[in-house]
Amino acid sequence: MITVAYIGFGVSVREYHIPYVENRDDIKVKYVFRREEDIPQFAEYEPFYPEIRFTTNINDVLDDSEVDLVVVSAPDRFHMPYAHQILNAGKHALIEKPFSQTAKEARECFELAKSKGLICMPNQNRRFDADFLAVKEVIAGGKLGDLVRLESHYDYYKENGWYDHLGTLYNLGVHTTDQIISLLGIPDRTNLDVRSIHHPGTGDDYYDLEFFYGNCKASVNTSMCVLIDYPRFTLHGTKGSFTLPPVIHNSGKKKVVGRHVVSTDPAPKDRWGTLVYINESGEKVTEKVPVGCAHYERIYDSLVSAIETGAEKCVKDEEVVKVLEILEEATEVAKSWKR
Repeated sequence: MITVAYIGFGVSVREYHIPYVENRDDIKVKYVFRREEDIPQFAEYEPFYPEIRFTTNINDVLDDSEVDLVVVSAPDRFHMPYAHQILNAGKHALIEKPFSQTAKEARECFELAKSKGLICMPNQNRRFDADFLAVKEVIAGGKLGDLVRLESHYDYYKENGWYDHLGTLYNLGVHTTDQIISLLGIPDRTNLDVRSIHHPGTGDDYYDLEFFYGNCKASVNTSMCVLIDYPRFTLHGTKGSFTLPPVIHNSGKKKVVGRHVVSTDPAPKDRWGTLVYINESGEKVTEKVPVGCAHYERIYDSLVSAIETGAEKCVKDEEVVKVLEILEEATEVAKSWKR
């Protein structure tokens, strides 16, 4: 049994963490720590979690010998300070994205964890998005032949951009870039087209990040100037092509006060993918590819195995470092952009 404490009580903890562990036999949630000044923001949700002890004293968590794992879901600037506190207290750590602001910080944190025999990993849960799992399934099925092109689009239309400051890459690009690295590995080379359209030099509201793998090119694309959606994913191979409908943004969904319940229903048919390929007889075949549900619990499956049996983490240290190196370089490009 792994006993868990959370730092923070925002949407991420309430919707993407607790619902995926609350009914498990191998995990128990004991604490939520949040700073005194953060209580009013989410106080109305606390009565829905009577089994959890809420505290404003971090030492309640760090000094409790029963706590094995501490999950950090606090503002980005607190990720590394909390991670070091947790590891120095002898606890394992799961850190929300972005894991850190720099690759150097990430390396130092992983070295600290390794020196203490502890597990430290980022919560790259979107490796387990329903649509991305469908992409992996199609590639593994082999009907595309050798992969030649992969496009990942996560776009919006926002007249003033998403932020008036740098942040799009580290809040959204960190997920979409990680998906490519997890799928295809460390690229041979990269090309980073990053623009600062709405807030020149201080924003990162457009990026087209290209990753090259031999004869294959993958790209991660986000723009705040898209009124007609692109497909979420488009893949082309030597024997076929595959496409998935555009993403439905979680940011537009209404928040209901209460205990979040995870849906395990598969996606409706209008969200399924389309696979077109040439079969062994030389005929063109079109298939609809079902899309299931997200499986964010797999992050915890990996953590439990790593903690209890020493199994390899599902998000490897070198992948985390590479993603951060790409984001750092891309952010510098955005800073240099002038209208």
